[in-house]
Amino acid sequence: METIYDYLKRQVETRPEALAVFDEHRRLTFGELDALATTVAAAFPKHPKFVGVVMYHSVEMIAALFAVLKSGAAYVPVEPSFPIERIRFIMQECDVDFILTEHEHAGKLQEFPLQFIERGMNPTALPPIVANAAQPQDAAYVLYTSGSTGAPKGVVVENRNVCHYARAFADEFRPTEGDVMLQYSVCSFDIFVEEVFASLLSGAALAIPSDDVRSDVHRLMRFVEEHGVTIISGFPYLLLEMNKLERIPSSLRLLISGGDVLRENYIDRLLPQVEIYNTYGPSETTVCASYLRCNGTQALPDGTYPIGKAVAGVAIELLDDRAHRVPMGKIGEICIFGDGVSRGYIGKRENEAFVTLEDGRRMYRSGDLGILQPDGNLLFLYRKDTQVMILGRRVEPFEVQNILCDCREVEKGVVCAHTDDRGLAYLTAYVVPKDAKTFNMSSVKRTMEKFLPSYMIPEFFVRMGAMPVTPNGKVNGGALPVVLKSGCL
Repeated sequence: METIYDYLKRQVETRPEALAVFDEHRRLTFGELDALATTVAAAFPKHPKFVGVVMYHSVEMIAALFAVLKSGAAYVPVEPSFPIERIRFIMQECDVDFILTEHEHAGKLQEFPLQFIERGMNPTALPPIVANAAQPQDAAYVLYTSGSTGAPKGVVVENRNVCHYARAFADEFRPTEGDVMLQYSVCSFDIFVEEVFASLLSGAALAIPSDDVRSDVHRLMRFVEEHGVTIISGFPYLLLEMNKLERIPSSLRLLISGGDVLRENYIDRLLPQVEIYNTYGPSETTVCASYLRCNGTQALPDGTYPIGKAVAGVAIELLDDRAHRVPMGKIGEICIFGDGVSRGYIGKRENEAFVTLEDGRRMYRSGDLGILQPDGNLLFLYRKDTQVMILGRRVEPFEVQNILCDCREVEKGVVCAHTDDRGLAYLTAYVVPKDAKTFNMSSVKRTMEKFLPSYMIPEFFVRMGAMPVTPNGKVNGGALPVVLKSGCL
């Protein structure tokens, strides 16, 4: 078994002068990336376990991640734009040894030990000898998802899990030295892991656009064309925006959709131009557990695509509540086995979803319900619990509700998820004010924005005189008014 850095070193030894990563300021070869990561790692204290990374997306950020991995530690990524309280919670729960960041963000991280990496940092003339301290079973990163307990929960993914996924990706998509992967996702989401490691570990290059370019699909496509990007992995909504264009860059050979339901009308104009895949997989099982090639595959009657078949090194079974397989065509919970199943959750978290069976196999119970088709493709139906997908991110309404109820102006608060007429989820907050005369909904929203990223802020706020309750005193969700939202393209 190998580590992530072992895979990178293989590229460094065989192709040191080949382009590895570039942004709008500089380009690094594999040899230069290794040298910069080694220089960064040389400044670390001995034997770190968890290292926070709060940086703008850049070649220096990628070098920082590999520096952490080479040191034998796990990186804990958070976007600089995230609310201060959320950053603080994540870094405190992981008990990070220090945080890698730019000076610009020092003000919001002042309670933590910091090490600074600035744009343009170069490796030392003679890079110090820093041995790869990682082992395959060591943690590689911690990604935080919305938690059913009312607080975000961190998934600990090991080196061996990421190496497994790099192999599975290579087995399906055959990346080559001529491929260029777009780095589009935020660092706290699985797609980022796919972008960075599935490309670099296979010898492909990584292209990092600026935030301004990311925010405009026309500018993004010009960047793709100019730099010969061949692979884009993103949310269905990015593909939807590309589907509206008259043409897409001729360099593109592969589009990968993940993180939410993919619909036929998101890609109908793209299908004749490029190969497109729909993917599925919880963070707990390392990026993706199943793939479906959409080209030549008919969408379901509801206009969505199946989630396909298990990737190499993974098995998927549909089980009932007693862990027995359900018959073909019957609804069961999607349970995932194999090399992608991660260590579990960090901190004092319940890890009941991770199960070791009598035969020694380790299984993750996803909480997602599905059906197996006669052709072997899986259909994703819906969640067993209340967790929903919003803009490709998993959101637990109860976590949002906890923040709402903690606002000083709120006497009672409830957050519910609804779906629009395209089947996409959105949140509605119901609020009973403490003081009806002085209550200000905008103030409540501003308070929530200090603790939650923008995609977790409810789209609608409804002021209530009182909450409807059931006979046993619980809030009657069925009696709450529904703010209808029309899905639009």
